[in-house]
Amino acid sequence: MTIISLFIRELEAEALTTRKMLSLIPTDKLDWQPHPKSMVMRNLAVHIAELPSWISMAFTADELDFAAAPYEPTPADSAEVLLAIFEKSMVDGKAQLVEENTARLGERWVLRHGDMILWDADRWGVVRMALSQMIHHRAQLGVYLRLLDIPIPGSYGPSADEQGF
Repeated sequence: MTIISLFIRELEAEALTTRKMLSLIPTDKLDWQPHPKSMVMRNLAVHIAELPSWISMAFTADELDFAAAPYEPTPADSAEVLLAIFEKSMVDGKAQLVEENTARLGERWVLRHGDMILWDADRWGVVRMALSQMIHHRAQLGVYLRLLDIPIPGSYGPSADEQGF
């Protein structure tokens, strides 16, 4: 196996659970947040849905500068729209996970806000971060859903809801 094939395998495996979680978001709760310091569910879900596209960005740009390109979340008003955003992001991300990009994995990539460097890594690190962020924020979404008393699916085995606890 190559590192690229391992990234594809992990992305596809995590996408299964991500789709399940995004599909559970009720339209009437998109603007709900568990705490004033927490993201509203819509913004959290859009972020999750867009994360696979960071894989594409890792290979098509040398950096992301939030000062030059402020983040604007994609509008989403339903679970169906969130899933469509996610599927487009998956296509974008997987398009760059080709063996020809293996040699570029060690190249530098920078996340900045103007002159302030927020993160300095290589392209491998950006791909890894996109996967980790998808998993991390999906877990946050699971907490949101649990607080709303919405049964959640298991990620790496059955959840308490699926087991009938």
